[in-house]
Formats: sequence, C-alpha cells, structure tokens
Amino acid sequence: MKKARKLLAFLMLICTALTVALSGCSGDRADAPSEDDISNTGDAASLHVGLAKDLDDSLDPHKTVSAGTEEVLFNVFEGLVKADPQGNLIPAVAERYSVSEDGTQYTFTLREGITFHSGDPVTVEDVIYSIKRCAGLLADEPEALVTAFSVITDVRAEDEKTVVIEIESRNLEFISYLTSAIIPADYAEQDTAPMGTGPYMFVSRSAQENFKLTRYDGYWGEAPYIRDVTFKIMSQDALVTSLLSGAIDLCAHLTPAQAAEVEEKYDVITGGMNSVLGVYLNNAVEPLNDPLVRQALCHAVNVEELMALVFDGKGAPLGSSMYPAFGKYFMEELTGRYPYDPDKSRELLSQAGYPDGFSITLTASSAATQYVETAQVVAEHLKAVGVNAEIILVDWETWVSDVYGARNYEMTIVDFDASAMTARALLERFNSGHAKNISNFANPAYDAAYLRAVEAASDEEQVAAYQECQTILSDDAANIYLMDMPDMVAVRRDLTGYTLYPMFIIDLAKLQPKG
Repeated sequence: MKKARKLLAFLMLICTALTVALSGCSGDRADAPSEDDISNTGDAASLHVGLAKDLDDSLDPHKTVSAGTEEVLFNVFEGLVKADPQGNLIPAVAERYSVSEDGTQYTFTLREGITFHSGDPVTVEDVIYSIKRCAGLLADEPEALVTAFSVITDVRAEDEKTVVIEIESRNLEFISYLTSAIIPADYAEQDTAPMGTGPYMFVSRSAQENFKLTRYDGYWGEAPYIRDVTFKIMSQDALVTSLLSGAIDLCAHLTPAQAAEVEEKYDVITGGMNSVLGVYLNNAVEPLNDPLVRQALCHAVNVEELMALVFDGKGAPLGSSMYPAFGKYFMEELTGRYPYDPDKSRELLSQAGYPDGFSITLTASSAATQYVETAQVVAEHLKAVGVNAEIILVDWETWVSDVYGARNYEMTIVDFDASAMTARALLERFNSGHAKNISNFANPAYDAAYLRAVEAASDEEQVAAYQECQTILSDDAANIYLMDMPDMVAVRRDLTGYTLYPMFIIDLAKLQPKG
C-alpha cells in the first residue's frame, strides 16, 4: 500500500504539470453498485464479471477489432481448432484433421453432433461459408477479413462431414488461423446477436452497461458449471468498489494497486498480459519520420522506473514487438537496445536538428488506468529531454476510430496482443501497406524478412526470419517498446478453475466450486 500511495502522490504531481485534453472521456461515469447487483453469495449458478471498457460496436467475430471483445467472445465461438491453456491447438468444430505431405492441403472431419446455439447442426456449407468469408472469396465479402487466409486457393466439401482447404504453398502458421470462428451461413445478425458453437450463448447486450451470456446446454464438450454470466461495463475507478461490495465476482486486468486492495477478499491470479505495451509512433509525421528522433525518444524513457511506479515492479521489459510467452521467437537481448540515457537522448535530438526539443501529442484511451498512468510517466520522462508531450485522453471508441482506423495521431499508448498463437499476428502489422500498420512503419528489409518468415519451409528458417524482423524494428526504433504488463485477475474465493492462457482470453467454462 505504501507503493500505491507513492504512485498516487507521484501521479497527482504529474497531473498538475500537464495539460490534459479530454475528448468523450468515459472514465467519469458513476458506477456505484446497487443491492440488486450483489451476487457474491456463493451462488455459482450466476457470475458477474467486471469490464473496464465496452465491447466493439460489431460483435461479429470476423470483424471485431478490440482484444477485449475477442477475449469475451472466446466463450461464444470456436474455429475448426482452438487453443488450450498451454497455447496448443486442439480440435474444436473439427474432430480431427490431416495435412498433405507437401503442406498445401488440409482435410477436416467435422465433429459428430456439433450444433450452433440455434440447435441447428454445423454443416460443411457453414464451414465453407465461414472460411471463404474470412478469405474474401464471397461475392458480397470481397475483402479478406483474415489476412493470413489470402493464401487459400480452394475450399470444398468432399462429403457431408469432410472439408478440404487448399493453400498456395506450405505455410507453417496457417493452422493457427483456423481458430477463426465457424458461423452459420444463413444467419445475418452476427453484428448484434452473435451465434457460434461455444460453451456459452448470447442473451443480450446493453451498450456501455452489460453483455449477457448463458450456458449452452447443447454444447459438444464438457458443460460449464456457471449457468448465467453478466459482463458489467464500468469505469476503472468502479472496479475495486464493485469487487469489495460483491457487485462483481471476477475481474481481469487489474493493476497491482487494485489487486492489493482486494486480495484479502478474492483469490488473485497473476501472470503476464501476453501483449506488447508501447508508445506507438506515427512514423509518417514529422519529426517522428526521423530514426534519430525515434531513437532519442527510446533513450529518454526509463522503463524500469515506469514499471516500478505504475506496475509495482511487476511485468517483463520488452525491446521489440514480441512477448516472453512466444519463447522461441522472443529476443531478451533486445530489451537492452536503448538503455535509459537522457544525455544520449539530447545528443540524438541535437543531431536530428532539435537541440531545444519539440512539442508533440500523446493520445491514450481513458478506459484503461494503465494507459493513462503510463502516458503520464512517459510524458515526464520526455519532458526531461526537452520534448513536451501533451496528453490527449479519449474514450475507447474514439481511439479505435481516430487512432487505429484513421491513424490520426502522433504518439499513442496501447498494447497489442496475438489473437492467434502466431508470431505473425504480432509482426504483420509492421509490414508496409498492411491494414493494421498504425505506426506507418516502412522498411524494405523488414518486408523482405517478413515474407521469408511467412514462406518458410522449416521452423528454424521461420524463427530466424521473425527474429530478424524484431531486430529491424528495434534498430529503427519503430516504436518505444515498454513491457508485457502483469495480468492480475481477482476471482471469487469459492470458485476454482480460472486459467491464464498465453494469449488474451477470459475462459469461464472451466470455473467450478472449490471442493
């Protein structure tokens, strides 16, 4: 608690020195719980889960943008395969599959008796529709919704239980993207009333208030113990209050300070967030289009102090766009590429023509305390080398549309995860011309290394190419890479079975009473 008080005092001091522009801030809502909300009574038939930001406007699993939406919809949808808690791919909608010797043909046998939440059986037509939709092979869906599916050349049914997918050439990561949801071919309401094959089915949604699920009793696998789940949307400030009052039973992504406040009443499970927190830089705007300036900014930020102040020293420092859970790809040596060195930072700024520094904007979503506090600390570090960073706080929806979509920003705080257990999911966004390349990073050597990784014929070749990509990102200081944040999950004490995955997932199906 002493560290929490020190952090509060430090941030209050920072706030008095900063000009913070608030645009559509959602963090000031009053979310005091009512007596009707209290569910912490030992009744495992229902569960309330706290969320600090709303889900995407579209609940269509092929179109969602936010990792926060994907982690919730994990309970509703399944692909032909899905990830287990160790990150291994296991059969889901498909009961089994095989791959041809040349690696270009995948043959899937559908699981016997599997149904959608409507009760209708999953057919080969549904699978073909889902895959073609993601690949942009439908007349009314000409754009690929999953970039990795652009390698698909054919999807066909061999019989009423067998689907064959053919791709251009061997692709070691292709199977990982077949976690993409299988949805009904004749259902047009995924945007607002999602329907899949998972252990939970959609009940209702009230924007900025809640998202409700109920157990699907026709689920092919082991039925969840918890019957009804309500995800309650609230401000970050209300999370601790709601946990302590019993208004919510479970909450992921707590800060260390928040976890310390509830640890006497809840079990707190700790792991890595499995994402890359950074100050993402728009490489297309001045002066961030100069590598010397970007390198100077990297030297200006004291990551160790940031981790101590905001995350109580927890988490793992990063030096590129990869986190430790991706063991064979992760390059720990890159974490020391830009040690904290204000003098070096000033020297580089002078070489770039900015001896007196410059002013710039730093945009962050007000929906996440970690983003706001990180922005405040980073702004203070930059100020020490003459860079005046004006913090602009916006709500999450504004961030998604203006920063992520329109790339209308200079610097921003965010963390990116891997929706599929592939290095490609983290590194494709820096390929020039890629739709998710919000950094506007463009380097021909990077593009060439990335292409070698995608087309690699062996695991060793692919690892080497992806590590080359990471090295280029680091050498060019594409962004200020900070850390993999700690993920702290508070779970009601009478429940067990909550499991952390090596990716961004809230899996409620395994929860059950202790004993």
